[in-house]
This record gives sequence, C-alpha cells and structure tokens, in this order.
Amino acid sequence: MTFRSHALVIACLSAVLGGCGGGAPMTFDLAALPSSGRPSAAARSISVAEPVGLQPFEQDRIIVRQAGGALSFLGGGQWADRLPRLVQTRLIQSLENSGRLKSVSRPGDKIVADYALISEIRAFDIASNSGEAVVDVSAKLIADGTGKVVAARIFTARVPVAKIEAGSAAVGLDAALSIVLADIVRWVNSGH
Repeated sequence: MTFRSHALVIACLSAVLGGCGGGAPMTFDLAALPSSGRPSAAARSISVAEPVGLQPFEQDRIIVRQAGGALSFLGGGQWADRLPRLVQTRLIQSLENSGRLKSVSRPGDKIVADYALISEIRAFDIASNSGEAVVDVSAKLIADGTGKVVAARIFTARVPVAKIEAGSAAVGLDAALSIVLADIVRWVNSGH
C-alpha cells in the first residue's frame, strides 16, 4: 500500500468515525445576497435550473479536496439540503433581491421565461493543500424560444479558511459562494 492510498484510507475512516461521536453533525446554510432595494428595471424573466455536478456535489456533505485530487467528506457538518438545490434556491433569491428582473422562477413553476439559466457546480470544496474554500460554477444563459446559448461564463472564488473543520469550512464556502453569486447576478443583469 502506498503512502497516498494509506492516507486516503485513514481520511475515509476518520470521516466515517467522525459521525460516531454521539452527536448529530452540525447543519449549515448558505446565504443569498441581500436585497438591493432597487425597483425592477428590466422586463426580462429568468428560469433557474437546479445545477448539475459530480456525484459528491449532489449530496449534503461538506467536501475536502486533497492535494492529489481525492475527495473526502468532512465529518461534523452538513448542508441544510442537497447542495444543488441549496445553490439553486440562493441563486433565485439573489436574482430576485437584485430587483432588476420581472420574474425569477424554477423550470417546474409553469412560468414562461425569456431565458433559462443552467449551471454546473465544478467545485464546492475545501482545498486542503492551500487551505481555501473553492467555489467554481459554469453558467449558461439560454434563449427560451430558440434554445440558443446567448452567453456562457465560468465563475470562481477562493477564500482562505482558518482551519479544515466543519464550522470554518462552512463559513469559507458561504463567503466564496457570495462572491460567485454577486458575479452571476451582475452578469445576468448586464443585458445578456
């Protein structure tokens, strides 16, 4: 067994045993951007799809990315919902709070939208080698009538974390997501 695989086994056992201490893991939420207080300046409407992502990001667990690229779950903490649904909800709320759109909805809301915003969570984890919370989201705006991609962009933020434990990780990831949400809201409202 190599050192790297031995370290991965120890990390996996630590994550599994971390939940055996008797108490339930702490549950953390993510914040939407606050309301801007601006009246609606555009007549456009947006439908925001739930982001897609690799299987580890489809859960409610906080993830640590090791130097070699291995992913592990951080014991002692979890998100308030599945990460994609939580990010979708905070993105919808942030776009609504900007006050610049006629309406913001989910695809299943049966509201006709001018554009669909689809996205992929490419990273939402703690990079153990740099001690940073990393959020990386790819987004596309698609015209509803034609299905044509009107604009596409990748949004990334990195925020230092004090230490690699659930509370610090959640605070760092929330701060990094706030940066990404602000960039996405500006991008969507820029008239694409």
